[in-house]
Amino acid sequence: MTTFQSVRHPLMRLLRYGRSYRPQIWGAIANSILNTIFDLAPPYLIGIAIDVVTNNESSLIARTGITSISGQLGVLSALTFLIWSLESLTEYIYATLWRNLAQNLQHDLRIDTYGHLQEQDLSYFEDRSTGSLLSILNDDINQLERFLNTGAHNLLRFLTTVIWVGTTFLVLAPGVSWMAMLPIPFVLWGSIAFQRRLAPRYADVRDKAGLISGRLANNLSGIATIKSFTAEAYERDRVTLDSDAYRRSNRRAIALSAAFIPLIRIVILVGFTAMLYLGGMAVASGTLSAGTYGFMVFIVQRLLWPFTQLSEIMDEYQRAMASVRRVMGILDTPVELIPGRNPLPVEQVKGDVRFEHVTFAYRDRQPVLRNLSLHIPAGQSIGVVGATGSGKSTLVKLLLRFYQPQQGRICVDGQDIQDLLPRDLRRCIGLVSQDVFLFSGTVAENIAYGSFGASRAEILYAAKRAEAHEFIAQLPQGYDTIVGERGQKLSGGQRQRLAIARAILKDPPILVLDEATSAVDNETEAAIQRSLAVITQGRTTLAIAHRLSTIRHCHCIYVMADGEVVEQGRHEDLLALNGLYASLWRVQSGLR
Repeated sequence: MTTFQSVRHPLMRLLRYGRSYRPQIWGAIANSILNTIFDLAPPYLIGIAIDVVTNNESSLIARTGITSISGQLGVLSALTFLIWSLESLTEYIYATLWRNLAQNLQHDLRIDTYGHLQEQDLSYFEDRSTGSLLSILNDDINQLERFLNTGAHNLLRFLTTVIWVGTTFLVLAPGVSWMAMLPIPFVLWGSIAFQRRLAPRYADVRDKAGLISGRLANNLSGIATIKSFTAEAYERDRVTLDSDAYRRSNRRAIALSAAFIPLIRIVILVGFTAMLYLGGMAVASGTLSAGTYGFMVFIVQRLLWPFTQLSEIMDEYQRAMASVRRVMGILDTPVELIPGRNPLPVEQVKGDVRFEHVTFAYRDRQPVLRNLSLHIPAGQSIGVVGATGSGKSTLVKLLLRFYQPQQGRICVDGQDIQDLLPRDLRRCIGLVSQDVFLFSGTVAENIAYGSFGASRAEILYAAKRAEAHEFIAQLPQGYDTIVGERGQKLSGGQRQRLAIARAILKDPPILVLDEATSAVDNETEAAIQRSLAVITQGRTTLAIAHRLSTIRHCHCIYVMADGEVVEQGRHEDLLALNGLYASLWRVQSGLR
């Protein structure tokens, strides 16, 4: 359903968003207008000077009581000095205000947009490319900054010039000024028509920019795969196609915007020529003073010439509005996962976990879990096994409330996790997954991630319990070694042990192991198993495993197939059933 926010003009959305900066906005607007008025003063001053030297004691200044030419010129000189000083002062003020406003709004928009993205559930990101979101967070918000830095002032300067000079024309020489102003309605009509045709073209440009950004981000992340499959030429061709689409989209916008200035020049020429001719005839006939004519010849260019820049102003404006629409589109996206309000103090959590008749399906797909129920008593270790696609890892995502089940509920210590504060819920759960994500930083920083106040002694203790201290000590800078993006400088087993150390340092009452040893060799697995045996003691543990040897000693093992629990019991009991678990055990142990 279309929301009120989605149909509001993007400029109005932006002004509403920046309402806390209204004093700064109004100050910038006022100084831009005043600066434009002061900048328009020279033709007026020239006209007054001509009036003084030609009309002497009947000049405009003489009417104030100053009759001598020297006195009049002295007043004019002082006025000129004052106006030029004020022009310089207002230019400094508006430049400072607009640029600081641009930085403040840019900062706020980026932080608010990023914060809103963090509130979305994982399905939101599955439907969108990372590159497209990065394009909005960087390119679009930077485009808005560029508009506020210069474009907003240029737009106000244009409007002020047209209104101020046009009004002066009508007051001083209504008989001939209409010819100079005749082109204005046609120029404005043409500008509006161009704007309407440009808006969708620039929206397409921003979309194409998002696509190519997504392609580049994806390829750089997967550079090792590209190289291993010798797909460099293939990927270069795909980037070429996306880049060419971006270029063609820009070309369509440029073709329209570039045609604007030549057409406007012709219309402006008509107005200027008419003013030059008719004004001169009026002076010759005595109906217009030489001073007024001189002023109007100078000022008519200031009135009409800004229209040649209107296309650039509208071009920058349309680019900015297209960016605002994309940024506001993210901020307007509702958060589907409604957070609970009940606190869950981690020190009071016992760790009793229940899945009660849970049914869940990813968007537009068949259910992954069907009426599933299982119990993890506090302080016990529970194993979950099953074939790929049976729904094992989905249990973890639901427990952490990355997704919401369509039916049933999940409870921790008897409380429905939908009623709990997500922050408190996730603080009491430690996750060690197969796909370990390490941030670009030091080893120590990655171990302490989520436990940011940990001391070096606590980090060392966690690393030793995870059997990671020995290999860390052999790194070039030890705990201060940079691990690289996603931990690419470390092996899979080393990354896994850092993830375990991270979980140990967090010291959660509930530990979740999602295929924690599936991607390592036997020796590393043995080391990891020793670490896990220590940290799972007396702690509620949910172990998702492909290798049955890693969960054979659990208090209870649940066997899943097609989203349902088909067997449960201890290792020996399941072997005695001679069912699915026993079959998997025989395959992995080489008994058949």
